Amino acid sequence: MARNSVLVPGVSRYSRTAIYRKKGLFKREKYSVAAPAKEVAADKTVEVKGAKNGGKRTVPAAKASRFYPAEDVPVPKKSRKTVQTAPLRGSISAGSVVILLAGRHRGKRVVVLKQLDSGLLLVTGPFRLNGVPIRRVDQAYVIATSTKIEIPEVDAKFNDAYFKKSKDTKEKEFLAKKESKVATSESKVADQRAVDKAILEAVAKTPFLRQYLAAKFSLSKGQFPHDMKF
Repeated sequence: MARNSVLVPGVSRYSRTAIYRKKGLFKREKYSVAAPAKEVAADKTVEVKGAKNGGKRTVPAAKASRFYPAEDVPVPKKSRKTVQTAPLRGSISAGSVVILLAGRHRGKRVVVLKQLDSGLLLVTGPFRLNGVPIRRVDQAYVIATSTKIEIPEVDAKFNDAYFKKSKDTKEKEFLAKKESKVATSESKVADQRAVDKAILEAVAKTPFLRQYLAAKFSLSKGQFPHDMKF
């Protein structure tokens, strides 16, 4: 029996796409031979009538277009928008506990130290509790909670320039990663310990807050974040 039967003259039972699938034609290798590129001469010689015209003349093979673009180069319109620092959300302030939603530390609870000039949040675990060091986080990637602790004012040296690295430092760290683990500078380790000490003293005043910061945030079946009060 044929794969495709004719229902009425001109109308088959299966369409071309269905037959293509049934026969497995998509599995066959398709061979295509590219046509050899033709060498086109840039100039050509034409005969010129007239005894005083030389008889032959070399002209371009392709005739130039009669139209040409204008000399005016389009200039993009100047934008009047200026880069502004994102305002701090009303639910976040210094000492607030937030949940990270992105990055290698996602799901961990951290303490907000302050907002930097760039609009990013300066946060820390503290490192001794959950392994989150002093780092910058975009406030769009955190969930603010109602938990808040009283922390002392952060040193002014913790700004955006504190996290910038020179080109030479980046190249050295990149090469060192292939060989062994990159060691953190002693100055940053000392800064982390000083910040952790101040935060841990404030955490010790609230019962079970230490365990709360050390635990990771997760959702179980039937739990919906939009119905929760953090």
